[in-house]
Amino acid sequence: MGSNVGELSKTYEADGDLSGYPDIGLRSPDGSDKLERQLSALLEVLAHIYGADKLVLKAGKLEALGLLKSQSLEDKVIALQRIVFEDPTLDELPEGKDITIVIGEIENEVAEILARREVEDRLERRVVERMQKKHEEYVREVKMQMIKEDGVADNAHTLKKYAELEKLERRKLSKSALELLRPKGLSEVIGQDRAIRSLLSKLASPFPQHVILYGPPGVGKTTVARLVLEEARKLKFTPFEKSAKFVEVDGTTLRWDPREVTNPLLGSVHDPIYQGAKRDLAESGIPEPKLGLVTEAHGGVLFIDEIGEMDPILLSKLLKVLEDKRVHFDSSYYDPMDPHVPKYIKKLFETGAPADFILIAATTKDPSVINPALRSRMAEVYFEPLTCGHIAQIVKEASERMKVRLDSNVPEIISDYTIEGRKAVAILADAIGLALYQAGGKTKRPKVTKDHVLEVVRSARMSPQVLVKAEDRAEVGRILGLGVSDFVGSVIEIEAIAFPAREPGKGRIRFNDTAGSMAKDSVFNAASVLRKITGKDLTDYDVHVNVIGGGLIDGPSAGSAVAIAILSAVTSRPIKQNIAVTGEISIQGKVKSVGGIMEKIYGARQAGVKTVIIPRENAMDSPPDLRGIQVATVEHIEELFPHVFEDEGSFSVSAG
Repeated sequence: MGSNVGELSKTYEADGDLSGYPDIGLRSPDGSDKLERQLSALLEVLAHIYGADKLVLKAGKLEALGLLKSQSLEDKVIALQRIVFEDPTLDELPEGKDITIVIGEIENEVAEILARREVEDRLERRVVERMQKKHEEYVREVKMQMIKEDGVADNAHTLKKYAELEKLERRKLSKSALELLRPKGLSEVIGQDRAIRSLLSKLASPFPQHVILYGPPGVGKTTVARLVLEEARKLKFTPFEKSAKFVEVDGTTLRWDPREVTNPLLGSVHDPIYQGAKRDLAESGIPEPKLGLVTEAHGGVLFIDEIGEMDPILLSKLLKVLEDKRVHFDSSYYDPMDPHVPKYIKKLFETGAPADFILIAATTKDPSVINPALRSRMAEVYFEPLTCGHIAQIVKEASERMKVRLDSNVPEIISDYTIEGRKAVAILADAIGLALYQAGGKTKRPKVTKDHVLEVVRSARMSPQVLVKAEDRAEVGRILGLGVSDFVGSVIEIEAIAFPAREPGKGRIRFNDTAGSMAKDSVFNAASVLRKITGKDLTDYDVHVNVIGGGLIDGPSAGSAVAIAILSAVTSRPIKQNIAVTGEISIQGKVKSVGGIMEKIYGARQAGVKTVIIPRENAMDSPPDLRGIQVATVEHIEELFPHVFEDEGSFSVSAG
């Protein structure tokens, strides 16, 4: 203890150690020694509670210091009462109360003081610990904020990871042939001059239009759209700035949540509780809008490939954005009166995000299955299927860029197996790899031969694109019709055979069910036309009409071809095998208009057809710059006869 306590303790020196809590159970013959020890112990405890200096000051303030120096036991008890109960008015012991009882009361009060002090100390320690923890967190946040402001967020570990990533970036095994050969300008695009002019007229304009591109895969829709925007950015009269973006996305991969939890196309709101907005916003309960691709494309072009595969509801929302040129956000967590809401979040919720862009959509689907509301808002451009000549040209130019030599027949062979420019380059790249392997790496400029290409196509189980070839001959009951699938025209073989029925009037007509119900209706229309023209009744014949390959004929476009095939079978007149026919047949014998004329003509040219006969109503649909093929138009089936039949004979018409 301090010197003052020592001075006090000298007043009532006691035997034994008084620094702790003495055993107050010790007894003396008269009991005074025990009481002295109790008082000494209480004094030691008070000195421990208050501290020696403060105890002396407290005793002096309560006028108890003199009483503690007294030789009277009662005075010392009164002094302790004043100190413990903090009452300087206590002058004597309660009348009739034993001194041991008074000392017991003092002990109880001291025990209460000790208990309170212990609780206070424990709470104070917890408060200090909590304050220390909060202080450390605050210091850590301040340090992180300073790091962010200084732009230094790296340490030795993160820098090592960064170095590893950089090392991986420098290590490349190969360079894609498609990447190397992708056209760098519109002049390098092959076979799409008409589509390029059409798209330029719609995009490189003071008033650019939304456009939907139709066409088969691998003909350059995406590449042309990107290059057309580059051209439009160079022109001063277009609204596109030099920094206008080309944002590309695939409609088949666009996923969204109807609850608007996530929507990468249009944007969404990250609520602070469930989705975790930024920490400073989440702690304040402020929702944070996340901008979508439509805002990223603001001022430029948003290109959506395979838009026919998009979710219909998401597409409807996109159409609304096209009209408003703005995306609006909503959240039940947003409080416009909250002063802690940042200005940019308040602006997004109150006025929305800008989304003024030009939409270019591409699809390989037929226009009839595309959303009518989308088509009504967009101009339409059709990309043409590539011909064998186009594919051969692509292969030749690719070989020059890749610095390889080709046998003269390699481009033609590759063109037999694909109508896609992308696929043609892939076949050539495989053939080059095979040639290098066989050369043992002894040359950097290998020569690709016919055998290399054939081995590639055989290993890939590829089949020729054109299975039916036109021939310079004539045949009874066989004619070439025309069909379209995914914007690619093809030649269809239709054959018919007729035998006299066993009993007149009881003949049967058979037709493949797999060809389609409308094609079957064409057979019955042809029966009526045949009777009108020749006077012959098909019920007197057993007639079998077959579509070779069992292919589905979409719609009634093969009606005129079916009628000619039946007519040839019944009358035994041969049909030229280098012509192809398309058109719906009516029961009056009229040849009606059909769709896909341009694609059908390209398909016929691929097969080596010399003449294509189409309905006169489709005359405007014929390409103006055809080479290597003739197009004839007819209005009635009888006008077909000079084109399709080899002889010049005529059919007799019955009186009935």
